[in-house]
Amino acid sequence: MSMDIIFHYPPELLNLLVDTIPLLNKSKKDVFLFFQGAGVSEALMSKPRIQWNKDKDSITKFEIVRQILTALNAEGEATLRERREVLKRVVEFENFSACWDSDRLKAKGLVSEIRQLVNVKDSFTRMNIEREQERQQRVAKEKAEKEALQLRQATIDQVRKDLFSLFSMTDSNKRGKALEGVLNRLFKAHDIAVREAFTLVCEAGGGITEQIDGVIEAGGFLYFVEMKWWNQPLGVPEVSQHLVRIYHRAEARAIIISASDFTEPAVSTCKQALQQKVVILCTLQELVLLLERRSDLSDFIKSKAHAAQIDRSPYFKVLT
Repeated sequence: MSMDIIFHYPPELLNLLVDTIPLLNKSKKDVFLFFQGAGVSEALMSKPRIQWNKDKDSITKFEIVRQILTALNAEGEATLRERREVLKRVVEFENFSACWDSDRLKAKGLVSEIRQLVNVKDSFTRMNIEREQERQQRVAKEKAEKEALQLRQATIDQVRKDLFSLFSMTDSNKRGKALEGVLNRLFKAHDIAVREAFTLVCEAGGGITEQIDGVIEAGGFLYFVEMKWWNQPLGVPEVSQHLVRIYHRAEARAIIISASDFTEPAVSTCKQALQQKVVILCTLQELVLLLERRSDLSDFIKSKAHAAQIDRSPYFKVLT
């Protein structure tokens, strides 16, 4: 049984100990030996011991116990170990044959009462400790979640700055490559799994057969991503090239992101493709709005996909 509940003996426990310990020890000398065995210092027993040494009949066993326990309580944390040991010796007391015959039954009853009191207090203490541990865990979790949210938002804010900086770049090749990196970081910041740009090489000839800008996993679906930063709206040839990639892959979906816009024929081509595949058309302007409004990218993609599947609208504007 844990003794950690005893920092100070509460009044009800103190009084029970004062009534019990004298019954467990036949003589006043035995009382002093009981406390000595529990590690109580001679200094804390000096006052009643001096009185007892001067006149054996001037002090009772009960008064000796009360003075020593009061002294123990007054020392606070310094005598915590001794208080635990005293209580431990009482609740674990088994050999009542050492008591006076007239005290034996009363001693058993008092020890039983102390055990019950200690067990009740110990149970409440354990519950309080558990509640405090739960509170600390909850606070730590909330703190970690808050820090993670702050870190995520700081990452997204940096992505927004980096995206805006691309508009001042004049080298289209460098700008297009930088756009891939910025958008991949945006996906990751929203906890969307990303496989960055890669190429598939023909095993026979060794030539490049496909250049994939990236693949993301959102809502349990794989989306092959195509990113274009052209001055003119994307036409049928540009979107068709990406559609061919997903036609050859089971369950694959397509996201085409354009810095400009899409021609009407390109949108119509993607709408026809919806008979077989989910195709989402998105402009860079929509992503800029998403970043400015701090909207969730996963919800954005989900809304786009629903519009494509239900309304047959591959170019549905979620944010306007």
